[in-house]
This record gives sequence, structure tokens and C-alpha cells, in this order.
Amino acid sequence: MRVGYELYKNQGIHVITSLFTVEQGVVKVLLIKRKNEPFFGDWVLTGGALYNNESLEEGAYRELKEKTGIENIPIKQFKAFGRVDRSPVMRMVAIAYIGIIDSKRVNIIRKSRNTSGADWVPIDKIPHLGYDHNEILSEAIEELKKDIVNSNILKSLFPDGITIPELQKTYEAILNKKFDRRNFRKKILSLNLLEDTNQYGKFEGNKPAKIYKFKNDIEKITVL
Repeated sequence: MRVGYELYKNQGIHVITSLFTVEQGVVKVLLIKRKNEPFFGDWVLTGGALYNNESLEEGAYRELKEKTGIENIPIKQFKAFGRVDRSPVMRMVAIAYIGIIDSKRVNIIRKSRNTSGADWVPIDKIPHLGYDHNEILSEAIEELKKDIVNSNILKSLFPDGITIPELQKTYEAILNKKFDRRNFRKKILSLNLLEDTNQYGKFEGNKPAKIYKFKNDIEKITVL
């Protein structure tokens, strides 16, 4: 690398996180509203420019904390986005992260120095986002589909337990696929992933449903 070479100048890095949650079987992503140019007033995913004295992950966590107040959550890097014109200011490569949390366990900051709003938005009601964040979010949703069938993310998402109808709706919402109610219930109970809490809760109706918790030693939750 020739330091000072013209084609090396004016480049930067964005660290962008698609942070998901599930509320009553509805999958949502955390969006923030920009208070500065470019894309003033637009909703975007949580993120910003990387400092030159921090790692990629450190930058992603800093941006989450500064703009939403959320910290100490698991996230993972899944893709880079490098279209030359993705930022009107200068060449910015985006390093994308993904995470999923229980929204009831965090209090998000609605406004910050650089944002004028923050909210959990259903993934089927996403507005036009600033930068290329619609593209990044689309890829993040595909990554989430892989994770839900190849990891134990649902165990951390529902640490206090979940009803089988809510679990089914969560799978259906993320995978965009319908399951037969009886077959889903039979399959999930046959996999020995859940333990009965001897408690009941209501989900989409007045009829109480049993609340189950994922067993502690489960490393991978697969119902397909």
C-alpha cells in the first residue's frame, strides 16, 4: 500500500446493526430517525461511522449504546456492503451486524445527539430507509431465517418462557411460512427441547395456554 495514493483517500467504514425482537409473534426491527444530513428525517438501522481507534465490534456496540441506550447484548457480523455510491458524503463500506433481544428487557433512548426518534417496527411495515439500509435489512432478515433453524437464538429471546402458539407464530413470521397447528405442536413437543413451567398465559385469545421454557442444555433448536 502506497500511503497518500489518490485512490486510497476519502474512504471510511460504517458499522450497521439490524437488531430484531419478537412481540406477540410479530417480528420487529429497531429503527432510528436521523437528525442530521445526509438523509435528514429518514429512518435507518442503528449504526454510524467507525472510529480509527476501535475494532469493528467495538464500533457497533458504541453506536448501539449512543443512539439507542442498548448495551451488553450478543451480536454477530454477517456481511459487508461496498457499493461505491452508498453514501453521498464519501466512499463508506458498511460492515453489517445482526442481533435479537427481548424488547421488554431494554429501555431504548427515543432521542439522542444524532437522532430524533427510535422505535421497534414490524418487518412487514418497513418504510423507505436512508442509505442502502433497505438492502442491508433484507439481507439481515435472510440471515435471521438461517439462525432460527440453526442456532439457539429463541432460547435467549424467550428466557421467561413461551406458549406453543406464540412459538409457532414466531417461526411463521420469520420464515414467512405457515405451519399446521396440530403438526407443529406435535413436532415441537417430540423434540424434547421444552420443559413445562406449570404456568399458563394468554396469546391471541382468551383461552390460557401452557408456558414452556427451553431446556438449559439446548445448543440448537430445529423444528423443520
